[in-house]
Amino acid sequence: MRPEILSPAGNFEKMKSAILYGADAVYLAGQIFGMRAAADNFSLEELAEAVAYAHERNVKVYLTVNTMPREYEYPALREYLLAIRNIPVDALIVADIGVIMLVRELLPQMEIHISTQANAVSSADCNAWYALGAKRVVLARELTLDEIRQIRAGVPDDLELECFIHGSMCVSYSGRCLLSGHMIGRDANRGMCAQPCRWNYQVRSYEIVEEKRPELAMPIEEIAGETFIMSSKDTCTIAHLPELIEAGIQSFKIEGRMKSAYYTAVVTNTYKMAMDAYFSGNYEYNPLWLRELESVSHREYHTGYYFTDSHEDANIASTTGYIREKSYLAVVEEYDIESGVATLTQRNKMCVGDAAEHLTPGKVGKHFTVGEMFDENDEPIDATRHPYMIFKMKMPFPVSKGDIIRAGE
Repeated sequence: MRPEILSPAGNFEKMKSAILYGADAVYLAGQIFGMRAAADNFSLEELAEAVAYAHERNVKVYLTVNTMPREYEYPALREYLLAIRNIPVDALIVADIGVIMLVRELLPQMEIHISTQANAVSSADCNAWYALGAKRVVLARELTLDEIRQIRAGVPDDLELECFIHGSMCVSYSGRCLLSGHMIGRDANRGMCAQPCRWNYQVRSYEIVEEKRPELAMPIEEIAGETFIMSSKDTCTIAHLPELIEAGIQSFKIEGRMKSAYYTAVVTNTYKMAMDAYFSGNYEYNPLWLRELESVSHREYHTGYYFTDSHEDANIASTTGYIREKSYLAVVEEYDIESGVATLTQRNKMCVGDAAEHLTPGKVGKHFTVGEMFDENDEPIDATRHPYMIFKMKMPFPVSKGDIIRAGE
């Protein structure tokens, strides 16, 4: 069975990027009860529109309802679940057993996926969730591939397993962290994590100080001048897709609802290419896939805990900040095949003569040099002038709507 590629959709633009570049399913949140409160997320009207858009393209939509609601929040949760009952999402991603019971009461036909926040680490865990009506379990990120194989062998065939295969990891245990709440009062388990583990800390006079929050100085003795003491590296499993497929994982999940539409497109596209290669029967790892993944915003890459014990691997901590993604220059809106001229929406400034790359679904980036450009009135321009300008550009090869133009090397 071919696993699905499950991509993040922090907003409608990111969802469209995921779908265009090969996602089989997307996961997203409404404006309450999701674990990424800082993402744009979807109103009820937007959610209905998003589900219709995805279903027209044979893509599934999973809605996150994976916070841990307190007692006083249950009336609002009940209202929310009743409000979405006529929106045909394909599943709810849930972490709290009380929420699961309420979903089963109010939406008895709804498919339930158990969130990674539930920390499932054994077949006993998974079988218990299955008995409560779960169709899928998103396993904790702290498991090795051998442990996942053992879980797969110990659960019913119709219980699906989902694993994160790319993106940020957490210094805590599958996201159950109190650090954000302790430091600035934003509860990570209620969708408001400020990611203090990824802030930039410096040592000053036997204190460790975050660069933008000097009032939060913590006493410590260190020698280095700068360190990211709690930040994990990012998971990247592109070189190990065959092992993950053969372990029996049904859904390959990409982290990143807070990342850009460019990130969503590139990462989805890359894993889709690798998946297609595997199921073509003529699989050969392409090092250009890693080059694609290195073009997006990320920390140092690591294989996560798939091949190492989570209690022993000190090498999983990052020593650097984010590696910034290549500049996302423009997106193609339309293309005239006779003239070879594309109409584009600008994302960042570009100039005639710049090195650029063209990215289209199913292929790695293709180098070219920015040629003639024109404004909306067909007047020649040397450079785009302001964000989201509509302009035209002579292309050296055919392009399609939704294709991405990014900075070259």
